Amino acid sequence: MARDYAKKSGSSKRGSTRRKKNAGSGGNGLKLYLAGVLSGVFLSALVYLSSLTPEAAPPTPQPEPEAAPEQPDAIADAPKPRFDFYKLLPEQTIDVEVDEVEPARDVGKPGAADLYVLQAGSFRQREDADRRRAQLLLLGLEPTVEASSGDNGRWFRVYLGPFASRSDMNRVRGLTAGQDIDTLPLKRSGD
Repeated sequence: MARDYAKKSGSSKRGSTRRKKNAGSGGNGLKLYLAGVLSGVFLSALVYLSSLTPEAAPPTPQPEPEAAPEQPDAIADAPKPRFDFYKLLPEQTIDVEVDEVEPARDVGKPGAADLYVLQAGSFRQREDADRRRAQLLLLGLEPTVEASSGDNGRWFRVYLGPFASRSDMNRVRGLTAGQDIDTLPLKRSGD
């Protein structure tokens, strides 16, 4: 036997009553949320107020103790500090033996034969080295490309210099750093 559910009016009444009950529960959630927030604010205010220190009460006047009679002799008899080092230091002498030593050549300072060079790149391909050389030529510098062979293959290194002083080298290094070209300072003996 087939049933016609569309004509039944009782099922639609049940669904509408459920919707009305669920519609009111959304307001209850909001009320609970607001109650939680307000209680949190209230408890935070209580904790803050309890952490405050009460203002200090003004000090109560204390009766002054009876003053002892002054003893001018005790103050006058106190020993005065003595500063004898003003007399002792000028009279004191110290004898020091100085051995004459030949001054050694300072390794950190460049000699007349030392030259400075900047390495502006090291490349596997000659074309890459020529590209870097062209960048440096546009800056008004005079780079050179040197080829070297070793255990790890053939390399093309781009050099700037030689520079007679460190200040000249640092000037050129600042110029290349402004163009995002990293350089490596090298010190070579001019022998």
